[in-house]
Amino acid sequence: MIPRTSITLGVLAGGRGQRLGGRDKAWVLHHGKTLLQHTLSAFPGGYAERLVSTREDDARFGKMGLRAVLDQRPGFAGPLAALEALCAACTTPWLLTVPVDVQRIPDDLAEALRSAVARDGVVVKDATGLQPLVGLWRTAALQAAVRDLLDAGESAAHRVVSRLDLARMDISPRLLANLNTPEDLQDHPAP
Repeated sequence: MIPRTSITLGVLAGGRGQRLGGRDKAWVLHHGKTLLQHTLSAFPGGYAERLVSTREDDARFGKMGLRAVLDQRPGFAGPLAALEALCAACTTPWLLTVPVDVQRIPDDLAEALRSAVARDGVVVKDATGLQPLVGLWRTAALQAAVRDLLDAGESAAHRVVSRLDLARMDISPRLLANLNTPEDLQDHPAP
């Protein structure tokens, strides 16, 4: 099992939030806590560092023990650019990634990922399919794959999975919840 001290936690929170009226998802309240607080509670301490990929630095991240990193590419290049920024800031051999808007994270997910890695890492598959942004990655391998995809004009996160030797951890019948709209926030129960 990979020790937590060899892992950096990377939260992807730099999306445009278009379906939420442009709101920064990290700070959206859901049942009395921000989505970022809910996400962090699913990954208790012990990691070498905790990073957040974001559109802009905000002092609140530092108060939560997070170091904010910004996309390195101009414009909005999507989640691959966020992964690139997280990899560039990561100082450990392993990077555990999760989007801020993914909720219903099983309590044992981090431990299960640490036990299930292949050569380049492991990604989660739930009842709806592959969740390419929820995974534990060998940082150097992810960084090279993401850079190549972005340089080729690709922006789809699922493309990185086919470029790496990854295990797929099936958590079905469980289902991760992706909160993208006001309706999603209303319909999703408290964690």
